[in-house]
Amino acid sequence: MHFTSEQRLDDDVLEREFTLGDIPGILWTPASASVSAPVPLILLGHPPLGLRRMRPRLAARARQAAADGFASATIELPGSGDRPRWPAVEQARADLRRAMEAGEPVGDGIVDALVLPLVDKAVPEWQAALDALLSLPEVGGPVGYSGGVISIGIRLAVVEPRISAAVLFAGSLVPAAMFEEARRVTVPLHVLLQWDDEGNDRQAALDLFDAFGSKEKSLHANMGGHTGVPQFAGEAAERFFTRHLR
Repeated sequence: MHFTSEQRLDDDVLEREFTLGDIPGILWTPASASVSAPVPLILLGHPPLGLRRMRPRLAARARQAAADGFASATIELPGSGDRPRWPAVEQARADLRRAMEAGEPVGDGIVDALVLPLVDKAVPEWQAALDALLSLPEVGGPVGYSGGVISIGIRLAVVEPRISAAVLFAGSLVPAAMFEEARRVTVPLHVLLQWDDEGNDRQAALDLFDAFGSKEKSLHANMGGHTGVPQFAGEAAERFFTRHLR
C-alpha cells in the first residue's frame, strides 16, 4: 500500500488516498485512531460508477462512521474509473440497457455476465486491501462491510473470516448462483430495501433475504426509489455497526 495524498477534513477526519498495486483507494480515519488505540474498520462498498463520481457520497458515509469511532476504506472496482474496461462486461451492460429500455425481462445470462466476473475479481482485491489496511497500526478489527454491489458483500461474508458484520443494500441484480452462497452467510446482517426501487426485483430481494443463513438478520424496507434511502435508515445501519464492531 502506497499513500499518494492526505488531507485533514473539517471534522478532523484524516483522508488519505492510496494505491494497492494498480488499484486506487481511499482511507478515512478519525482523530481518535492511534497506535495505542486502533479503531475498527468498515469497508465501504459502492456501485461500479467510479470512485471519482462516488467520492462525495462515500466521504459522507466515512465521516459519519468516523464520528462513531470507525475507520473506513474503499477501493476502485474492477472495470471502473481509470481501470481497464472489460469488453464482455461492457457488452452485458449494453444488453441490460437494451432489455430495460424495451421493457423486456432481464435474462439470467445477462445478469451472470454482468455480475459474476465482477465478484470473482473484486473479492480477492478487497481481501488484499484488508491485509494492507489491517497492517496499519492505527487500524484494527473487527471489520464490517457496508453497501455496494450486494453479490460482492455476499461473497466476502462467506470467504473472509475477518468480516464480523455486514450492511447490505438490496438494490442490484443478483445471479441465481449467489442465492446458494447466501445460505452460507452466518455473520449478523442488516439489509436495506427500497420498496419501489425501479431497477430491483422486490420479490427476488425478499427471497434473497430469506436465503441468508445468518441467525441474526434484519430487513429494513422503506418506501421510495433506488436513491431515496431515508436518513433514519442510514442511522439504523450506524447503530448496527456500533453494536457489532465494538
